[in-house]
Amino acid sequence: MSSISQTPRRAPMSFGVRFGASMAVVVVIVALSMGNVSGPVARLVAQADPHWPNMALFTALSPVIKVHLTTALAALVLGGVLMTVRKGRTFHRVGGWAWVSLVLATAGSTIFIRDLNHGSWSWLHLFTGWVLLITPLAVFWAKRHDVRRHRRTMMGLFYGGFAINLVFAFIPGRTLWMMFFG
Repeated sequence: MSSISQTPRRAPMSFGVRFGASMAVVVVIVALSMGNVSGPVARLVAQADPHWPNMALFTALSPVIKVHLTTALAALVLGGVLMTVRKGRTFHRVGGWAWVSLVLATAGSTIFIRDLNHGSWSWLHLFTGWVLLITPLAVFWAKRHDVRRHRRTMMGLFYGGFAINLVFAFIPGRTLWMMFFG
């Protein structure tokens, strides 16, 4: 008998475990990359005071950043709902088109956000190009009934583009941090 046929197959790691491990790696990378600013950031975290959003901060933002924040948060909420509902039904299709519109509006608005880099684009704008290319492909794959590709791409856009970026958006001192904790 072959020893290969006798070894039991290991169960694949669940999505939740993989996602949790990925998020832990992201947090470690962010913490390590903060270097010299980790002390002041830790003080801001210690002074955090959770409260309802400070809309005065929101109204003071430029219109393009307002569009970006609003569409990103709406896409995060709708994407979470779409991840939990049954796929292929009318709600999934209609909600999917709305989500794609929100994603494209969010990514498109970043083209005009250049204040943080002295009027020019930053390396983060590479993600804008990626999202503007991959989102129509994910829709194309859905239309071609390539469910595996569509699912992997949309999940990557949702978790990579929104869930992980939400961690970066709430770094102490940034706008969303100040709106909810500052």
